[in-house]
Order: sequence, then structure tokens, then C-alpha cells
Amino acid sequence: MRSQRARVFVSYDRSHDADLRERLASEARTGSLFTIAACSEAATDTDDVTLRERISGADAVIVICGEHADESPAMCAELRVAREEQTPHLLLWGRRAAMCKKPIGARADEGMYGWTTEILRSQLHALMRAKLDVPQHLKRVAPAPKAGE
Repeated sequence: MRSQRARVFVSYDRSHDADLRERLASEARTGSLFTIAACSEAATDTDDVTLRERISGADAVIVICGEHADESPAMCAELRVAREEQTPHLLLWGRRAAMCKKPIGARADEGMYGWTTEILRSQLHALMRAKLDVPQHLKRVAPAPKAGE
């Protein structure tokens, strides 16, 4: 990864998981791995253009999946914009002792990663390597979505 810290956008369920965002912010303050560039805002406070600017200004998106992530329209919109802007994202299992869910719009084949410092570090490294400029003829083409997705 680059010598400077990765700038991340944090997507989380504002109604239920503010404590998880604070936990990630604390981890950002104590480590040298990443810095939080922006995070989820109240759905009424943002529009698609503003959200797009905030996400495209980040190196990656960390999606903190909690028990109610599948009920959050804001998280769904943030994940959609991250894909459209080709900003790599990572789904984190937010609560160790709870059944965490992916936001609507997450693909079935996307895994949620356990939240440890080591896993977060390795996955952010992988995202940053994937984001490096690769000649167009060497880039992988994403498979076409299946009917019904």
C-alpha cells in the first residue's frame, strides 16, 4: 500500500450502529492504516451528487454491517454509488455476538469479514492494490449480472 494512509468512507446504519462507527474511528486514530474521510449522513441531509463526491474522494468504502443493515436505505445507496464510482468496498461484520446482515444491494457472493485489526489491515491492503492503475487490457471484466439480480 502507499506510504500515506488510505482515506475511507464509512457506511453504517445511523439509527443502530453509531457505536460501531465510533469504534472504527478510534481504530483510525490509534493506527496508521487509514483515516476516515467521510461517513454516512442522515438521508435527508444528502443528495446523490453530494454522496457521489464524498465517496469518490475516498480510496475505499468500509461498510459496517450490523443487525439492521438490510433495513437501511442510506447504506444501500452508498453501496450503489461506491460501485458506480468504482470505489472498492469492504463489508465488515460489525457485532461479534449478533447476526449481522448485508445491506440491500450487496451481492450474494460478497463475504463479510470479521472485524479484527489484522483482517482490516489485510483487506485494506488488498483493496488498495486492486485500485492501483492497471492497463485497461489487463483489467478483469466483472461478470454480467444474472437475471433477477
